[in-house]
Amino acid sequence: MRGTFFLGAGRFETRELSGLAPGPGEVLVRVAACGVCGTDVHIYHGSKGSAEVTPPVVLGHEFSGVVEAAGPGAEAVPLGSRVTVDPNMYCGRCRFCRTGKKQLCTRLQAYGVNLNGGFAEACVVRQEQCFLLDPRVPLEYGTMAEPLACALHGIDRSNIRHGDTVCVLGGGAVGLLMVQLAKMAGASAVLLSEPVAARREIGLQVGADAAIDPLHEDLPARVRELLGQDGADAVIECVGNNSAARQALQVCARGATVVLFAVHPVDELDEISPFEIYSKELTVTGSFINPDTHSRAVSLINSGRIQVQPLITHRFPIEQLEQAILTQISSESIKVLVVPAHG
Repeated sequence: MRGTFFLGAGRFETRELSGLAPGPGEVLVRVAACGVCGTDVHIYHGSKGSAEVTPPVVLGHEFSGVVEAAGPGAEAVPLGSRVTVDPNMYCGRCRFCRTGKKQLCTRLQAYGVNLNGGFAEACVVRQEQCFLLDPRVPLEYGTMAEPLACALHGIDRSNIRHGDTVCVLGGGAVGLLMVQLAKMAGASAVLLSEPVAARREIGLQVGADAAIDPLHEDLPARVRELLGQDGADAVIECVGNNSAARQALQVCARGATVVLFAVHPVDELDEISPFEIYSKELTVTGSFINPDTHSRAVSLINSGRIQVQPLITHRFPIEQLEQAILTQISSESIKVLVVPAHG
């Protein structure tokens, strides 16, 4: 069994894996596919992930596969089960875990961040991190469960009520999931802001009521025109740069909720207008990982309610992980998968 190890900023090596015998309560998952995430991109450039990264480690936290072996006491997930893995594990002891905010756990561990993950032919995980995929669902779709779970947490924090209007900034994989979830949450209109034409087209395909090109249109004016009001009731920023964060405050209505969902560079700072937040009585919030939302995400994927297939645009073998990451960065992709058996 082989895996591609992250050795430090911009460096990878594909080599044999060791320690693949599952211990008590663990199972061995033969990886079918693993998605490349914006967090992987940040780690590739030398930034931290959801937890501190200590090379060498196999990255990849959006993965699915088949359970092939089980350790002592691992009886909850039968052999042959088709599963998606929730990578995030919490200590249960810190004050955040004990007050209902486990996503802020001070001892967070995650497969594919500080424990070997899915950019490999196999991965050993705790049985409780596995969630069953419907036999009719392609295993590749299971790679979208983790980003969908994170998106669900963002939607929960957006305070969308039935009849509200929503503007999603960014038409990458998460932005396109947000479009779908906002519609499910009862939004009367969902607008997508995205500069890449192909992504705008897919945004309309998966449920956006209108798609705006922010490079060639006046975004705040266009949002007001399309909605017939002073802005959107909820704005979800899925881009990850200062320009998008500023736009989020520009396109929201008075009393709106603004969710800064995307991963921004750790050392990036920007100026905001406290008076604007005060005078418009805005709620500005972050959204971090997926506390207790993975099961809901898998249920949505199993039900077919979420369109996954249009979002998967590229596939690479594990030996070409760096190329997969560079493709994920490019505007030509939406969601890039690393597929161990891909030729």
